[in-house]
Amino acid sequence: MSAHCQLTGAQPGFGNTISHSHRRTSRRFDPNIQRKRYWLPSEGRHVRLTLSAKAVKTVDSIGIEAAVARIRARGGKV
Repeated sequence: MSAHCQLTGAQPGFGNTISHSHRRTSRRFDPNIQRKRYWLPSEGRHVRLTLSAKAVKTVDSIGIEAAVARIRARGGKV
C-alpha cells in the first residue's frame, strides 16, 4: 500500500535520524494511512478509500459524499 492519502494528499516526509554521535542516516516519516470502506448512497455501492487518520476524521465531519467530491475535484479516482 502506498503511503499516500486520497483526500488530503498526505505523503511521506524525508529527513535524517541523528545518532548520539551525531551521524546522520536517511529516514522516512510516513503518514498514518488506513484503508476504510464507506457506503456511497448516491451510487448505491461501497467505496474503499486509502486515508490518513486525519482524513478519516474529516470524512466523519463533512460526510462521505462531500469527501468523494473533493477527491474527484483533485483528479483522484474513486
